[in-house]
Amino acid sequence: MRVRARMTALAGCAAAALVLTGCGGDGGDGGHAGTDAAGSAPPTTTAPLPRISPAAVKPLVGRWVGEAKDYFQFTADGRGVWMKGEHELWSGSVIPEGGREFRFSWKGGDPKSASYWGVALGEKGNELTFAGTNQTYTKVKVKDKG
Repeated sequence: MRVRARMTALAGCAAAALVLTGCGGDGGDGGHAGTDAAGSAPPTTTAPLPRISPAAVKPLVGRWVGEAKDYFQFTADGRGVWMKGEHELWSGSVIPEGGREFRFSWKGGDPKSASYWGVALGEKGNELTFAGTNQTYTKVKVKDKG
């Protein structure tokens, strides 16, 4: 059963990566992101990014590792990245929603009027749940490379 859970987690990560990279999750759209073969998908609209206070994102700062060995890394200025091995699945900014919830920027803007992905911190602040896959990530200490 453990193998099945890992396969499900990996499939979820892979699907999320395809959605993010296929829709320009890196900020670039290659001129065709978000459209089907007929070009009929509606464009995603975003508002300008709000100013991010370091105090508002302080609980997120650090590395959060999932069971599938993917991870999120957040910095004090609100920037973040989601990685699987050497592959960047998402990068951008986190936007505090209040309480323990944060949404992710999309194409350099704030998708507050569209559906979006984000994370929610657990009660103790040492776990977060990613809305894109409903997977839980645990905060870890990163060893210094120097």
